[in-house]
Amino acid sequence: MPPRVVEPILHDDGLHRCPWPGTDPLYVAYHDEEWGAPEWDDRALFEKLMLDGFQAGLSWITILRKREAFRAAFDGFEPEKIARYDERKSAALMADPGIVRNRAKIAAAPALARIYLDLQEKGGFARHLWGFVDGRPLTKPRKTLADVPAQCPEAEAMSRDLKARGANFVGPTIVYAFMQAVGMVNDHLADCHRCAACAKLGQKRPW
Repeated sequence: MPPRVVEPILHDDGLHRCPWPGTDPLYVAYHDEEWGAPEWDDRALFEKLMLDGFQAGLSWITILRKREAFRAAFDGFEPEKIARYDERKSAALMADPGIVRNRAKIAAAPALARIYLDLQEKGGFARHLWGFVDGRPLTKPRKTLADVPAQCPEAEAMSRDLKARGANFVGPTIVYAFMQAVGMVNDHLADCHRCAACAKLGQKRPW
């Protein structure tokens, strides 16, 4: 994320965007098509939370560039399969150059998958996580990146809940980044062309 650019940038296509994607085509597409758009799908939320755990200490663009490799390595992020990973599978993942090879982060995946399966039986993974914001995106217009916090009380509560269930790499900062990405909080800057669009999408919750 460019540290000196804090206001929306006017791009060559005539659209104002948040400054953090810069001009990287992959990052700009992610900003325009995914980041901040409310995600209600259980499996998509599971994938994103897992990848945010792998991002810890790294930049999101690093994970984004490896996302397809992660999907292949982690069986399409099928929780039922990941929950059964054993030492043999962990060793195979540690040998895979396409992903982030961190033993602790890999070990955290089966635990998160088991949490997902448990919550699915108790009403749904998405419903549980969205419950921390009462099922509606948190919206507070931000003028510059300096106005965007690193965490919030709802992220702290979700972090505590997930940790109590046995999850790792779900600290409040990681969880807040997850919430931003999946639209639980709309942190597109007020002048960004995606701010109003994501706010409108947030009104169409499925429950």
